[in-house]
Amino acid sequence: MTSTTTSARPVLRWRVVDIAVASVIGVASSLIYWLVALISTGPWNFLEAIIPGFGGVFNGLWLFAGPLAAVIVRKPGAAIYAEVVAAVLEALMGNIWGGGATFVIGLVQGVMAELIFVILMYRKWNPSTLVLSGALSGLGCWGYSFFTNLQAIDWGGSYGIIYLLTTLVSGAVIAGILMWYLYIAIAKTGALDHFASGREVRGIAD
Repeated sequence: MTSTTTSARPVLRWRVVDIAVASVIGVASSLIYWLVALISTGPWNFLEAIIPGFGGVFNGLWLFAGPLAAVIVRKPGAAIYAEVVAAVLEALMGNIWGGGATFVIGLVQGVMAELIFVILMYRKWNPSTLVLSGALSGLGCWGYSFFTNLQAIDWGGSYGIIYLLTTLVSGAVIAGILMWYLYIAIAKTGALDHFASGREVRGIAD
């Protein structure tokens, strides 16, 4: 398991390859997001019928583009960019939420996923930071839901708390832990050798 803390000032200027890879992550994620929206309604309703608020365990399946792009590209705005690209393309393909709402929640989730890396000034990259990124994106997802389509529900009640906890766990596990191991697996193939994130995993000097 590779963990990196950079004491030197990180290189924050975007390159063409950074844009290309973040775009690919956004496009691939949009297809998964769209597919999940199609097939998750039944399982979501089933869990909600058993324990109201437990459907939040699925939310991490819409949160992973930002953390994955951030840990690979490691440039300011990578998480926001990937999530917005994914949201826009998902909206263009069509979903039950509509274009405007999909864009806004994608932006919110991207900003929240980016927050931990801003706080750490893009110098610390390890499983813990990715878990926090996924969880914060989940917090954004939960908050957006309660300020929009769940306004009639008490966010401090049992439903709100259960939905919050399940969404945070889902974000931490799916968008955090699983994306960390996906990043490591991709880096080991050599596909990320143009990035510091890839060279670190393969032990290649800059």
